[in-house]
Amino acid sequence: KNVLVIGGDALSRFVDWKDRGTCILFGDGCGAVVLRAGDVAEGPCALLGSAMQSDGNGAKNLHCLFAGVPAKPHAEGPAASSHGAYDNLAMQGQEVFKFAVRSVPTIIDAALGSAGLAKEHVDWLVMHQANQRILDAAAQRLGLPPDRVVSNLAEYGNTSAGSIPLALDEAVRAGRIKKGDVLAMAGFGAGLTWTGAIVRWG
Repeated sequence: KNVLVIGGDALSRFVDWKDRGTCILFGDGCGAVVLRAGDVAEGPCALLGSAMQSDGNGAKNLHCLFAGVPAKPHAEGPAASSHGAYDNLAMQGQEVFKFAVRSVPTIIDAALGSAGLAKEHVDWLVMHQANQRILDAAAQRLGLPPDRVVSNLAEYGNTSAGSIPLALDEAVRAGRIKKGDVLAMAGFGAGLTWTGAIVRWG
């Protein structure tokens, strides 16, 4: 069985272009990976462990609220969602930063525990490209040097759901990530939600 996993966002449609503290951070992007089911985790390529969490209390810090008629988006008829719309993306940057710096290393630790591995086994950190300081904090917690952290923020900004597959693709094409390398991956976003996965690349 093969599964095509796609991550993409066009946040230029949702940002408030008058909010210079938010709109300059985001870029549009999309990426994809193909996963194939296998019988053994000891194979050359494997999802070794994962963890995910959410906390709705943090929704006030990062959201894009529905602006249509309440309780109508799933109604019957051809116009069920056609009149639905969303407000601009709203983000409390400092609160999201504090949440990410606290939560990302913890979720990577949980994913490593699920995989039965220690942080010393990690070859590369491939994370949601939201903020370089968040990447640096996670790398420091894992004990990884800066050259083992995949970052393309300077080129594209925060491409949200597209950021991990884009960063992964670039690092593989550049020959940095090689077969057999163990990747610690983590993403976070609105909700608030956050997740981590440990992958052996192959």
